[in-house]
Amino acid sequence: MTVVGPFGLCVRDQALEADVQAGLSAVEAGLLEATKSEVPFITEAAQHLVRAGGKRFRPLLAMLASQFGDPDAPGIVPSAVVVELTHLATLYHDDVMDEADVRRGVDSANIRWGNSVAVLTGDFLFARASHILADLGPEAVRIQAEAFERLVTGQILETAGPRDGRDPVGHYLDVIAGKTGSLIAVSGRFGAMMSGADESVVDILTQYGERLGVAFQLADDVLDIASDSHESGKTPGTDLREGIPTLPVLLLRAQAAAEGKPDDLELVELLDGDLNDDARLAEALRRLRVHPALDQARQDTIRYAQEARASLAPLPECYAKAALEELCDAVVHRAG
Repeated sequence: MTVVGPFGLCVRDQALEADVQAGLSAVEAGLLEATKSEVPFITEAAQHLVRAGGKRFRPLLAMLASQFGDPDAPGIVPSAVVVELTHLATLYHDDVMDEADVRRGVDSANIRWGNSVAVLTGDFLFARASHILADLGPEAVRIQAEAFERLVTGQILETAGPRDGRDPVGHYLDVIAGKTGSLIAVSGRFGAMMSGADESVVDILTQYGERLGVAFQLADDVLDIASDSHESGKTPGTDLREGIPTLPVLLLRAQAAAEGKPDDLELVELLDGDLNDDARLAEALRRLRVHPALDQARQDTIRYAQEARASLAPLPECYAKAALEELCDAVVHRAG
């Protein structure tokens, strides 16, 4: 049993480990190559988050999905680079919208160079991803375009909020299926598709990726409240401070509205106040960390991860399937 990839994922076969490690190394080289520019400043800004590291969750999923076909097929690594570049680009934009100070343990690009450079660097990464994608064929372009549309739609829906009469929790789950699940689903889809796996296998790994992506985001929601900056790589309470709805907060609000407990109503009032004050933010985090809403969010994370695992049932038993199942457990472990 060997630890590889994000979260200490256990790979139980040496041949699979070698394939995955080689694939991830090739992706890393591809990311550095794709973020080079003739303008040194652009290279520095574009490689800022690449060099900061990261879990490379999406490339890992693509590498594991490719095991159900030919893992040496030429399109696998470039498609994984495309997905990771797209993800990195969204991080530059997210940090501008969220006014985040820290990303992956380093200053966010907007703090280091300002909002304009951060936004334009994200655009540069999108352009480079499109350039690579063009060589993978029209079907790959269509799949990525549809996923990117879903991602942007999810972001817009998050900004707009639920329409009148819509359950905020249901709205939020739709948001993260678009914002996060869509791109992780493409990771599984590209890995399987580029390897020449059967269409039924491609469909299974696409569904798996979307469900796991939702679990992944819900785990992040829990981490925003429960972790410290060393553990999560970003400032705790960033989403709280920016008023971004996350599942624990939405569950708290629903409980406060339904039951009217004074402590819950007081905590909601605290969250609705000025959380730019460090003391108020610290108090909100302290109280949320012991609130049942956080445990409920953890349980919902587990449920989506279990659904992702169950979707793998039709696949043949093999080390790659076992690793995908292990990935479900690893995502849950992040949420405690």
